[in-house]
Amino acid sequence: MIEIQEKLSVWNLNVQEWEFNMENASKALLMAAGVLIGLMVISLGVYLFTQFGGTSAQIHNNIEESQIAQFNSQFTAYQARDNVTIHDIVSMANLATQNNQSYEFPKQTATGNNNYIAVLLNGTAIEYGFGTSSEAVEERYNQLILNEVNSINASTGLKNYTVQVEVSDVTKRVYRVICTAR
Repeated sequence: MIEIQEKLSVWNLNVQEWEFNMENASKALLMAAGVLIGLMVISLGVYLFTQFGGTSAQIHNNIEESQIAQFNSQFTAYQARDNVTIHDIVSMANLATQNNQSYEFPKQTATGNNNYIAVLLNGTAIEYGFGTSSEAVEERYNQLILNEVNSINASTGLKNYTVQVEVSDVTKRVYRVICTAR
């Protein structure tokens, strides 16, 4: 009988040890499940962050492209017209001068590598850059208009010009406007 009790006691210890191991195993499974759920939540967060970050960058690029297209249209609108006059050319030159002064560019040759805009009238640059007084710019543009008006005769009227606009591959902005008398 003592032998049976000893065997039962050993068996009880084995059962208790087995129950203890099962409790540890279930705790380990719960911990592993918690870790997996945590990894899934973190992965979902990273995925959403990259998706929304990419969307934000795309929206920013679309807005920038729209602004550039809107800016360029102020010059490209004259390309298709056949009745461009000195008044239109002075308007484009004034817009180019305002652009150049806002970027603080001194008068220079337009290369398309920056945002400098040149307006050429029959091969002569008529825009200005940073450092030129607004009075001098206004006086020069008024003189261009006055010279054109003084050259009008009864049969021809005001001269018309063709406009060619060049857009930079670097900045995607207009950098040169070429106006040629017809």
